[in-house]
Amino acid sequence: MAPPMSASSFLAALEHEGLTVVEVGDWRHHNRNHKGAWGPVHGVMIHHTVTSGSARTVELCRNGHPDLPGPLCHGVITKDGRVHLVGYGRANHAGLGDDDVLRAVIAEKALPHDNEANTDGNRHFYGFECENLGDGDDPWPAAQLEAIEKAAAAICRHHGWTERSVIGHLEWQPGKVDPKGFTMAAMRGRIRDRLK
Repeated sequence: MAPPMSASSFLAALEHEGLTVVEVGDWRHHNRNHKGAWGPVHGVMIHHTVTSGSARTVELCRNGHPDLPGPLCHGVITKDGRVHLVGYGRANHAGLGDDDVLRAVIAEKALPHDNEANTDGNRHFYGFECENLGDGDDPWPAAQLEAIEKAAAAICRHHGWTERSVIGHLEWQPGKVDPKGFTMAAMRGRIRDRLK
């Protein structure tokens, strides 16, 4: 069990990993903590946004929409490889997912197939939304993939986690397909190599 790192430690960890970080508004205090606890944290979840245009994507992830208030993640990773911090604390990104998957993440073991949605993921995961249409055709630039790798590795390094603490939304919640266009197995391999 790990308490979430402080906002300042989060920022420092990302910058220490070599990322270009953009602070958006009062991101340190923008959260959904009034809806429930944030923590203990057990992993990092990667998403795609189904949007195009970096400015529009960042704005949507910060503010959300009528059916799902923001923040929709902690950081938005745009195609240029920058990480835009839009919130810190509980964020509307993971939703309900599989408790068996959470147990595997905590134990850092191979993930079972997600077949139920019975556990609050917003409480237990850091979340990164990645600018992409999610259609399998929209490219993932090298700078963006490297930023995803670095952001996840930064959090794992801080908490002493391995790459097995990093999952995609599609591995957590039945019916989800994100991120689409690269495999989480390949991304975990990159994170593993970075953590060595």
